[in-house]
Amino acid sequence: MITRNSTLFKEIQKVLIIVMSTIVMAVGLNMFLIPANVFANGATGIAQILAALLPLSTGMFLFLINIPIAVLGWYKVGKLFTFYSFIHVALTTFFLEIIPIQALSDNILLNGVFGGVITAVGAALPLKWGASAGGLDVVALVLARVSDSPVGNYFFVLNGIIVIGAGLLFDWEIALYTLLTLYVSSRVIDTIHTRHVKVTAFIVTKQPDALREAIHNHITRGITRIPAKGGYDYTEKEILMIVITRYELFALKEVIEEVDEQAFTNIVNTAGIFGIFRKND
Repeated sequence: MITRNSTLFKEIQKVLIIVMSTIVMAVGLNMFLIPANVFANGATGIAQILAALLPLSTGMFLFLINIPIAVLGWYKVGKLFTFYSFIHVALTTFFLEIIPIQALSDNILLNGVFGGVITAVGAALPLKWGASAGGLDVVALVLARVSDSPVGNYFFVLNGIIVIGAGLLFDWEIALYTLLTLYVSSRVIDTIHTRHVKVTAFIVTKQPDALREAIHNHITRGITRIPAKGGYDYTEKEILMIVITRYELFALKEVIEEVDEQAFTNIVNTAGIFGIFRKND
């Protein structure tokens, strides 16, 4: 079982990771994307567009946009996940306000590529620790849970709106550079966190009942139970197979470590799924 001290240490690690990632994201925005007038993905990109049209900073618009999103995430995704995600948003807003907007290069292509890479690092690091950069990540996750459609579909539509908006409101060349930035960002996020939107976990455990109940209490996904026997000690075990999104990977790891530290888990990439994906179906 996880001790209280180890849990506290993990929470401190998570907070430090979030602080570091928000600084990285603010640098990517204020020193690359905002000076070049190239837009980031998600709620950050929407905040940039609004800041270019209205007399309010990108950081303040980012904070205001995420207030209703945080309320949605609190009830539909998870309280702890939403809390840390909103902390990420609040700190990003803070660092956007104190880090000066200053271009390091006049080349819009370099700004778009490096800005995309840097902001993606700032967005991907929290994902590995059970949080996110907030914004459209939470909206897409809620929509995916309601409809069982892949999260990537909603990212494509929501970010497509940003690209089209940039073209209509500003310049179509800006929209093309924004599209490049979004592509670079998505590749970096997938590389750091996981290359697939969905993954399959095979959990070999001697405590299948307790682990199944704990997983269902934290993750809204179905579980298939497969009888198994140890190849070395011949003990009776079960394999719990569950397909989850990349956003739920951290939560699953925490549950397994808390219930059965001796469990063996194999995470494999999932190219696609057919049929029921939610527990309550």
